[in-house]
Amino acid sequence: MKNGYYQTKIRGIYKYISDNLYLNRPDVEIKGEHFNSTLLFSLLTGINRGKELIIGEPGLGKTTSAEYVGSILYRYPLGVIWGSEVSGHPEQTEEKIIGRPHLGELNKGKERVVWSNFAQIPVKIVDEINRLPETKQSMILNGVDRGNWEYLNEILINDEYSLFATANYQDRGTNTIIAPLIDRFDVLIESRHPGSNIAYIIGKEASSNHPLRHPQYEKELHQILRGDKPYEEKMTLAEGVCNLFGDYLKEHLGLEGLNKDERNNVNEEMVEIDFDLDTNAFVRMALAELSFCHKYGQKRSVEVCEEGCHYTGYLCHHIKNCASNRLPISIRNYAQALAWFLEDDGVDIEHVRLIIPHVLAHRIQWKDSYLSKKEGEGRNDPFQIYLAKEATEEIFQRYNEQREYLLDALSVGYRAFAGEEVTPLEGDHPIYEEIKKDIGVKDEKPL
Repeated sequence: MKNGYYQTKIRGIYKYISDNLYLNRPDVEIKGEHFNSTLLFSLLTGINRGKELIIGEPGLGKTTSAEYVGSILYRYPLGVIWGSEVSGHPEQTEEKIIGRPHLGELNKGKERVVWSNFAQIPVKIVDEINRLPETKQSMILNGVDRGNWEYLNEILINDEYSLFATANYQDRGTNTIIAPLIDRFDVLIESRHPGSNIAYIIGKEASSNHPLRHPQYEKELHQILRGDKPYEEKMTLAEGVCNLFGDYLKEHLGLEGLNKDERNNVNEEMVEIDFDLDTNAFVRMALAELSFCHKYGQKRSVEVCEEGCHYTGYLCHHIKNCASNRLPISIRNYAQALAWFLEDDGVDIEHVRLIIPHVLAHRIQWKDSYLSKKEGEGRNDPFQIYLAKEATEEIFQRYNEQREYLLDALSVGYRAFAGEEVTPLEGDHPIYEEIKKDIGVKDEKPL
């Protein structure tokens, strides 16, 4: 269904949460519209089944914003969302996160798993994930990445899910999030303080009667999730109760979430949105700077790029690690989701300029020398996101300077792949070296 039908629903969710539940200041602008980044990216995460890491000071709405989005978008009462969250702490166990043995069956000598609510429902929230010890973060890698949850000899596979994880800033009780896990998050967002005036209103209007609670439907869903039926059958039954809760939200709050078929339809619409020519080239240019190394062939975290390299002025000289193949997937999924949300026909550079810093901030490992140079600069964003925004704008400036020539170079590359005998264009950027590598032309210059 086209013509903004689903977008109107999603904008209604944004407006209701922003006006009533997660009071905030807009902090991003795109296409002349202003949004709060935490709420906007959480909705994009929900509709494109992504994975979001929300950072910030304690008590600034990191977890609650994700709970509200998940509850309304997937039409699960808030009590079920609360009962399905995983808390990050050193004593957390696999049995609490994923599942436990069915004691009755175990007494009969049979293995059967009682899956956790977290593993079963599509709205997955991990609160304070960086309080999980590094050894226990590994327990959730496959589940976070593919929706595959394994315990004993059984496996549960989610056909749809969105993951939201929160992390306070580093203190004595936090741990480093391991590199394989951090790379599985599509975006990094900060939940900011709303300002003194809005904070005062939040304190004044706080209420224990939450409009997203529904004790009857919560009880029914808990019974379904704890039941003995096969997982697929339980999800069908749960969807029926969620649809009833959706009717309740529409009647009492004027809110319309999405049922499973509608969520599938939204995903199908988003996938059809393609990148325009400029955006295609710009993203390739960014990926080249994040993966290229003139001396060693590609960036590797175990190899140090020396001073005096011809490409010292590019990002490849300032970072330690190589961009993973999950990075372009995150860029595409979130840029398509944003273009869909704004009802644009295609993805353009303005979309990806907003998206790239948030898909990049948690993935880049900057060199200490670069961090020392930049850390004293004034900024409104947390350091990670600030650096990623600066990097994105640097690449955008270089793209504008080389746009016509780069498009020509890419065109030559396409012609080479089509079998035409062509000479690749020379240029002063890693992307031109990458094009030459792809068409099999070796650089004869000495290192």
